[in-house]
Amino acid sequence: MTLRLLLCDDERLVRMGLRMILEAEPDLDVVGEAADGAEAVALARSLRPDVVLMDLRMPRVDGLTATRRIVAVTDPPAVLVLTTFDLDENVYAALAAGASGFLLKDAPEAQLLAAIRTVTQGVALLAPSVTRRLVAALAPRQEPRPTEPDLASLTDREVDVLRLVARGQSNADIARSLGIGESTVKTHISRVLAKLGLVSRTQAVVVAYESGLVGR
Repeated sequence: MTLRLLLCDDERLVRMGLRMILEAEPDLDVVGEAADGAEAVALARSLRPDVVLMDLRMPRVDGLTATRRIVAVTDPPAVLVLTTFDLDENVYAALAAGASGFLLKDAPEAQLLAAIRTVTQGVALLAPSVTRRLVAALAPRQEPRPTEPDLASLTDREVDVLRLVARGQSNADIARSLGIGESTVKTHISRVLAKLGLVSRTQAVVVAYESGLVGR
């Protein structure tokens, strides 16, 4: 299966470098490039890529706003945020808005390629340890949301699954921890997202931290 990619960065040299790396892979196809957020949204809607590599600091429409607009459509692509700063508050906001994950721009090539392939699977966050650190550091700065989404709507098992997701465990890890099958884990996660009105696993992690379900 070939993954269709959209590159969004206002620096042409950055896009060129990414294209060279990505197009050397037989299963990756760069279908478009955007130099600002407005162009990113338009191309995401017209080209229907599988993954959008999104810079946050762009002219006209910033990457955060573009991410919100891109993930708001039916069957949205995965948005992988590329940033220079691992504790950028905009990264936290992008994750909360539905981005599938984030990666530093100076990440090794192998990590970038693995991240792109991972976000399309909806299985695990890109770098659980780094993501946990980011959310744990920034969540206390956000306004608490004690009643929305309402965790009281979840069953005890769904709460257990959400807690493990927030701790960076993969579906296989969760299955082993709870003594259930991976397909059952996937079902629980789908129900958690539906009950909480969320669109991504990453949003569920943010909610778990904001609600205090996972210690900061």
